[in-house]
Amino acid sequence: MKILMVCLGNICRSPLAEGIMKDKIKKHQLDWEVESAGTGAWHVGELPDPRSIKVGKENNIDITDQRAQQFKAAHLNEFDLVLAMDSSNYQNIIRLASTPQQENKVKLIMNYAKPGMNVNVPDPYYGDNGFDQVYNMLDEACDAILLEHR
Repeated sequence: MKILMVCLGNICRSPLAEGIMKDKIKKHQLDWEVESAGTGAWHVGELPDPRSIKVGKENNIDITDQRAQQFKAAHLNEFDLVLAMDSSNYQNIIRLASTPQQENKVKLIMNYAKPGMNVNVPDPYYGDNGFDQVYNMLDEACDAILLEHR
């Protein structure tokens, strides 16, 4: 299984989702791969946001080996599951899909934890108090992903 976590800039939400999922994959000894990307190119090559790094470390997850990359249409062929953090990024990814099979790979990540509710993971970039909430939401979603796909 190859999973791609996608948010807007690939420095806040999707790096946390990647780190959380990698930690769970390791603990469950699964042969899965996880990466993350952003639909925008503003931060390509950069480390995750220091606040994401901090909340990861507080939960024993190190995401400092990650560097931001931009989502490309080719990712829809490379990955089995493309998980968008919110409906805006979901729509941006779907626009790049060229087949129904590619579209079927794209899901809102929180629909695993809260099926059919289309809950968005809020972007904590412009505030300092949302990173713990984002971590908790993504942790819950990653547990649900494991339950469904193991």
